[in-house]
Amino acid sequence: MTLTLPSLTLEIIVDTPIETQPELISDNVTHAPAAETTPTTTPVVYNAPGTPATFAADATTATASAGGRADDPAWGLTAGFGIWFASVGLMLLGGVAALILYFIVRPSAMNAAGLQRALESDPLFILLNIAMTVPIHLLTFGVAWAVVTGFGKRPFREAVGWSWGGRFGLWTCVALAIGLWLFGILLATVFGGQETDIDKIISSSNAARFSLAFLAVATAPIVEETVYRGVLFPPLARAAGMKWAIIIVSLMFAGIHYVQYWNNVGVIAAVTVLSFALTWVRARTGRLLPCFAIHAAFNGIQAVIIVAQPYLKTLIPTQPTTPPTAGMLLGAFVRALSGLHI
Repeated sequence: MTLTLPSLTLEIIVDTPIETQPELISDNVTHAPAAETTPTTTPVVYNAPGTPATFAADATTATASAGGRADDPAWGLTAGFGIWFASVGLMLLGGVAALILYFIVRPSAMNAAGLQRALESDPLFILLNIAMTVPIHLLTFGVAWAVVTGFGKRPFREAVGWSWGGRFGLWTCVALAIGLWLFGILLATVFGGQETDIDKIISSSNAARFSLAFLAVATAPIVEETVYRGVLFPPLARAAGMKWAIIIVSLMFAGIHYVQYWNNVGVIAAVTVLSFALTWVRARTGRLLPCFAIHAAFNGIQAVIIVAQPYLKTLIPTQPTTPPTAGMLLGAFVRALSGLHI
């Protein structure tokens, strides 16, 4: 028997019983077979490609690489801004659809006065507008999913970094959301401002109030985080650098909400702080899941406040002996509770 191929050494030793080699021990050299049959190539065999050890190492490397894809997306800057424009356009389309449904239900309001009343205070139009936001959010997410996955060719969660990042686990994100909410309350109370569109929606009807609370938790966080920090941020950071990407994405996210809070400086300041914090977390961790958790927890607090707002209003003193400044401050605080960000 000739052992000329090192790669076959282990196989021959395993398949050939010791009893079939009497000629190797016939010279009373008892140590020769042991020395000759010592599998010196065992480390090479067990670390060869395709073996369990190498497969585990490759899996670890692949997992790390998969996590890094969130900062090296397969889509470019044009697609990122395209998704953003699509999200804005779809929201406008939802408003038009709500107005059409309103005129179908109330054809008598199809005039200038009826249109003005619908846009300003009609509870039915407000409720229809909120209801149309849900399918618009789902459609926006579907468009973003198609771009991120290449219509199902790439895994969505790996592409956007849908995992926890470093120290930003669930409870850290919840604690950060509470801190941002309290800081936002401070800003909104100190700077103050007039009644916002969100305040009008909340006070229009119970149906609108509960629908808005549901929207704030169920669809808004996942859609907004996917569009801004999941799809738009990575190619922008690759093209313009991390700092500029944080500034641009944060201002774009906050700017969309300025339309809702244009007459309330305090709420605008709070929304801006929240936007920069979320984008910084995305840049710091390279992950989207912590941003979603913070956003959802923040909006969850808001949703609870929105539902409980009628009871909170009873905290505002109405006695004539109450100093006007105290009543104004408490009123501003309650308005801030219910309208920081949706």
